[in-house]
Amino acid sequence: MFPEDRRYGLQSWNPLPFLFFLSTSPSSHWCLGRRNQDLEKAGKANCPYYAKAELLADYLQKNLPDFRIFKITKHPDEWEEWLEDVCERNMWDHRISPIIWRELLDRGGKGLLLGGYNEFLEHAQLYYGITSSMTTELMMIIAQENMETHTEQELDKENLKDLISPLQVWITSAGSRVCCHLIPLLLSGEVFGMQAEISLTLFDQEQRRECLSNIVMETENLASPVLRTVSFCTTVKDAFLQAEVIIILDDSTDEEVYNMESCLRSRVPLCRLYGYLIEKNAHKSVKVIVGGKSFLNLKTTLLIQYAPSLASNIIAVALGLEGQAKAVLARKMKTIPSRIKDVIIWGNITGNNYVDLRKAKVYNYESAIRGPPGYYHSVLSLIFDREWITKEFVRTLKDLSSTGKQFGGILAAHSIATTLKYWYYGSPPGEIVSLGVMSEGQFGIPEGIVFSMPVKFENGTWVVLTDLEDLSLSEKIINRLTGDLIQEKLVASGDLLTFQPIEEDPKDNTPSPTGLNEEKEQAESDSPLSVTEPNQMQEAWLEEEGNKDSDVKHGDREKLQPEQT
Repeated sequence: MFPEDRRYGLQSWNPLPFLFFLSTSPSSHWCLGRRNQDLEKAGKANCPYYAKAELLADYLQKNLPDFRIFKITKHPDEWEEWLEDVCERNMWDHRISPIIWRELLDRGGKGLLLGGYNEFLEHAQLYYGITSSMTTELMMIIAQENMETHTEQELDKENLKDLISPLQVWITSAGSRVCCHLIPLLLSGEVFGMQAEISLTLFDQEQRRECLSNIVMETENLASPVLRTVSFCTTVKDAFLQAEVIIILDDSTDEEVYNMESCLRSRVPLCRLYGYLIEKNAHKSVKVIVGGKSFLNLKTTLLIQYAPSLASNIIAVALGLEGQAKAVLARKMKTIPSRIKDVIIWGNITGNNYVDLRKAKVYNYESAIRGPPGYYHSVLSLIFDREWITKEFVRTLKDLSSTGKQFGGILAAHSIATTLKYWYYGSPPGEIVSLGVMSEGQFGIPEGIVFSMPVKFENGTWVVLTDLEDLSLSEKIINRLTGDLIQEKLVASGDLLTFQPIEEDPKDNTPSPTGLNEEKEQAESDSPLSVTEPNQMQEAWLEEEGNKDSDVKHGDREKLQPEQT
């Protein structure tokens, strides 16, 4: 016999073991059954009859060794829909709280409806001789406690979700073709990892709303396992809210630009706005990456100017131009572009730049001498046509950049995604990466301008490789590369009225670089901007090597050099 209990008035009990499952919620349910059965009960959390049944079930579970209860909590606002779904699935007819049913535990049979509170009380009296004399006042108190407990549990669940919050990624000018190529790469799991969920927000002008809506639907159709949410934003004041990654793409504008100076100054208002919003709305450790085909260095410089607290977290992508150079070299050498490493881009990524091959290497090259993985050949030692390096190589890259044929959405998107991947997980060990960053005087480059230079990524940040040997730039090269960048900044800010491209020394027996006026025309026509400065240093390197080493001059076998790829 159970001990006396005034609330339940225990008279006698059935020795047959039962299993009870009680679910408590704004809508909760019970389960009661024999050893091989399960009885469930559900009701609204603020339902007094549910509270009364809950106390009775708790008492039975405490005193019966084989009696178990299972509690499910539903908010009163969810109760009607939940109850309708349960009844429809089991073909029951029940409309009030609570609801109680029994299930067979070891046979997999469907549930057997017991009924509501009255039926459960009758069941308890029949099997256990137990009755309940709980007062209405006590029922209401317990019902209120149930409701408060349920509310607290729901808040705890929400707080737990916040602890596992997704990575907030924003893309500007999201109606562009580059964005459509970029989204699948970001959601592939290769950039941020499969363990990082992403909340993606597409930002553009109001007139692109329909386009953004279509992109959102297509993104959802990808069914990516790393995508938590995707949405679009056309409200300026809400831009970059809690953003942890911001990708700045080329902005689309309908404004007519009549000269170079107007083209430069037209970049200022949007960069000023973005800088203000990033400082105001974005996460304090946000990573900002600037990609595209026009005025990358200038836009990055302006963003840093208007968001100074994030200067080290705002960078410009140079991997697109680096990839073009590797592809041209690979065609010349009849190898694969991915086997060529350490091509360095100096200067203006979408303007006056210098492609440096002094550290360039090629791995797994098909030649008379082969080495194990980790051995490489110097690119300059394998290309014996000095004229091709200093003229045709330069001209080919210039033609590619001016026509835009090889810098479409695919290349731009891949360059951005790869740079982000390196930023989060580090670049390959020992490999040199080109990146547009704010100069602090490295390599003799003036401070205060964004300049593409060799870096490596590690531990979630980038480091300029100032310790590389034999990588100094001549004053002549530096002046030519920085002159246009400094003028761009001064003209854009209004401190200089006219832009005067730095003229090439007529003594240089190489094609002249593309001027910034051509950059303006390319920006208006949405064609990529990339110019290669005459490779005077490559020519000097070849001449020096040829004088001291006849192997390069006559094409004899070179000495293999080990390096970890």
